[in-house]
Amino acid sequence: MTDLLVTLGGLVVLVAGADLMVRGAVDLALRARISPLVIGLTVVSIGTSAPELLVSLLAAIKGSPAIAIGNVVGSNIANISVILGLSILVFPIEVDRDARRVHWPVMMASSLLFWWLFLDDRIARWEGLLFFGLLCVYVVVMIWSSRRLALARIVEPPRMAWWKAAVLLLVGIAALTKGADWFVQGGVALARLVGVSEQLIGVTVIAFGTSLPELVTSMVAAFRKQPDISLGNLIGSNVFNLLGILGIAAAVHPIESSHSAFRADLMAMLIVAAALYPMMRLGSRMGRWKGALLLLGYSAYLTVVLLRG
Repeated sequence: MTDLLVTLGGLVVLVAGADLMVRGAVDLALRARISPLVIGLTVVSIGTSAPELLVSLLAAIKGSPAIAIGNVVGSNIANISVILGLSILVFPIEVDRDARRVHWPVMMASSLLFWWLFLDDRIARWEGLLFFGLLCVYVVVMIWSSRRLALARIVEPPRMAWWKAAVLLLVGIAALTKGADWFVQGGVALARLVGVSEQLIGVTVIAFGTSLPELVTSMVAAFRKQPDISLGNLIGSNVFNLLGILGIAAAVHPIESSHSAFRADLMAMLIVAAALYPMMRLGSRMGRWKGALLLLGYSAYLTVVLLRG
């Protein structure tokens, strides 16, 4: 009963935090003359990925590398298949050209790089530093490019003082992190109670739990008619999960785990990432049938994972 109350309380905090964060992020984007897509790819995605960072970092330090890897891989699968799927079921979105030509290739390249470097069953400290360095370059280039393009377009004026928007953003991120933490604690306790493996916990319960901020933020952004934040948040979160979270975790403590044990999960991550591109190219927007297809794909993946045990 206590675990149920904690979980429900976490969901309430998540929704409230997502609403505050989206409002603050949109206003700061207008003030900084940065597009909502870039805000979603940077500030919002990093904020919503805070639970994944904490879980993976602690898992690596405490000697549970399977949870660290499973958390990131499972979250990346859930971000595109479940969270984007649900978001475009609620509110179909127009796809920004840069999302197809710039940001998707970065996500796909990051996924392939991780898969390749993990073939030796290890993410070494130097590989973690490489990941983090690539993330820094990506973020700096995005912000510079967006501000340069903003000079050529009319930008909507901010709706509130900068410090109010910053407070909303920070309070929203804190609420998202705490709400997700409550959910994960209850979910992990229940999963371990029935005796499932660390790997299964990582790619299911923890991965979905730490993806809740992305889910709630994307849904709130869709309802608030800010679809660029929805798509940017998810692509950015996947890039940050691989380059930022695994990069920081491996730089602090090298991660060693079995590549073969994650073969099906890694393939699912690559397939979902690759499938996103033709969906963005086919038609002028991401419509509801594409959302249903993504959810169907995740259902098939989850069935395989549960049967594998």
